[in-house]
Amino acid sequence: MPAALQLLRELFGEALQENVNLANYTTARAGGPVEALLPVHDASELEQAALRLWEAGIPFIVLGSGSNVLVSDSGLSGVVILNRARAVKIDARSEPPTVWAESGANFSALARQVALRGLSGLEWAAAIPGTLGGAVYGNAGAYGSDMSQTLLVADILHPHGKEAWTAEQMGYAYRSSILKRSRAGEAAPNAVILSARLRLSRSDPQTVQARMEANTLHRRRTQPPGASMGSMFKNPPGDYAGRLIEAAGLKGARFGDAEISPVHANFFINHGAATSADIGRLIAQARQAVFEKFGVMLELEVELLGEWPADLNQKTSGTGRTL
Repeated sequence: MPAALQLLRELFGEALQENVNLANYTTARAGGPVEALLPVHDASELEQAALRLWEAGIPFIVLGSGSNVLVSDSGLSGVVILNRARAVKIDARSEPPTVWAESGANFSALARQVALRGLSGLEWAAAIPGTLGGAVYGNAGAYGSDMSQTLLVADILHPHGKEAWTAEQMGYAYRSSILKRSRAGEAAPNAVILSARLRLSRSDPQTVQARMEANTLHRRRTQPPGASMGSMFKNPPGDYAGRLIEAAGLKGARFGDAEISPVHANFFINHGAATSADIGRLIAQARQAVFEKFGVMLELEVELLGEWPADLNQKTSGTGRTL
């Protein structure tokens, strides 16, 4: 996009980075380059960048920690806004107490800050990778709770203004929201999550810390270390994707440096030099094996960005998604 690149240089100057390898900005440590990458450092910068790109008609996505996504080896066209907006404000005096944070804030770090104040409500998030924006976008959850039970209001930017959305307006479902479903053709506006306010409750630091430590230890015992995207597939109703993949005999299956973890079969690990295509082959193999053995077609929780084979393709259909 030579003409668009020139316009981007005029709009953003030295802040714009060109031909950037996205493997360095995703937890999978795989994937190709993006034509342009634009770091932002607070919600105001995020808002201005999104509005300028919408006005210019240049497609973009918003990337936080880069978890729960897999970028194709051919990379992405358009712009990636790298969200480093991380301000946090805890209001312990309100009723109920709340925490407000910008969408680029690290979610597990946010949970730990709240716990130190003796405030409960985010113990489930103690070891969840990713940013607050990604959690709001994907209805992140664990240990019996999720964002649908926690969100009070999210500040949503549209091409023509801002709105405050409640959890009900987010249209939450299991690991999904109206924003996430928009790429699948459901009616939803182009939108960027700027910040969010979460509901808390009063407790004491020792009790909250003990719950968080228990959740963190359980996660470490049951989930593998290493470069991954988090859970690859959504759990089908009444079952677990990891159990089905293991029962299909695929724990430890490999393509190149990509492996279905021997610890937990719903985690696909990059041991250092895996390509996105290697991981994609494992996705296809797991889906096919589970379908043939159990008649269950696993649905991806991870989002595929860029160009993919037809049987895997979940190409984006809009702009301004927060990942």
